Amino acid sequence: MSPATSRIVLGLALGLVGVVIFGGTLPFTRLAVAGLDPWFVTTGRAAAAGLVAGVVLLAGARRLPSPAQLARLVLIAICLVGIFPLTTGFAMTSVEASHGGVVLGLLPLATAIAGALIGRERLPAAFWWAALVGAAVVTAFALRDGVGGIGAGDGWLALAALGAALGYAWSGLAAREMPGWEVISWALVLALPVTIPAAFLLMPAEPAAVPLVSWIGFAYVTLLSQYLGFFAWNTGLALGGIARVGQVQLLQVFVTLAIAGVINGERVDPLTWIVAGIVVATVLVAARVRAAPAIDRERVSPPAR
Repeated sequence: MSPATSRIVLGLALGLVGVVIFGGTLPFTRLAVAGLDPWFVTTGRAAAAGLVAGVVLLAGARRLPSPAQLARLVLIAICLVGIFPLTTGFAMTSVEASHGGVVLGLLPLATAIAGALIGRERLPAAFWWAALVGAAVVTAFALRDGVGGIGAGDGWLALAALGAALGYAWSGLAAREMPGWEVISWALVLALPVTIPAAFLLMPAEPAAVPLVSWIGFAYVTLLSQYLGFFAWNTGLALGGIARVGQVQLLQVFVTLAIAGVINGERVDPLTWIVAGIVVATVLVAARVRAAPAIDRERVSPPAR
């Protein structure tokens, strides 16, 4: 196995670890917003994760990012600390996590497009055909009850996909210059001047009155979805390529469906599983497509340790 192929395989493996963690985001967010305001869930998870990230950065004596890196980290914070958590929080107040998991099957295509535009990645036509098939199947699933069946929750999920795709693309670029865990750590720390005051203002008046399951959901999206999951995910994007590793997200639908069925008590009908299977088949095709020579113009090196 060539070094380039080994790098891609490792990137896909790390991406899969991130996907397994992120697969629980919607089900646990649904638990959280059942007893907590979506605005508090967004700011509270970011503030708590940011404080943990600050301690980790201090313990590691990490040097401050350069001005150019800071600009990119701010964009990452806006997308992954602000837009995605907020929009998924509102979405989970009106649609089931299993539905959201399938609709977010559009995220890999959005990430591939963002990677092509922001990361200047070039991939052959076969990759794009596979990505488009996956997106078309997800769109048909969302429209299975007609246009009238699309509600506010689907709109929030579309915005979530857009925010995450942009955030992932910028994270993948940033992780070429610093470790993946450091990228999300700095993004969270940079957001603290906003998230800490907002979290205090939006904190529930009687925290003890909030159901325990909502706090459990809040804890998951804080420590795992908002922070630890990005350790593997950002590094995977840097090693394997934003567009290619982004397609691994199509596997996330299986994780989300399984968790939603267990912790949310959602009944996942056969059609949903069939759609999930078709979508996952497209990622297998996309992952096997060899990159065009032009993609090698900008080599991706493993993050510095």
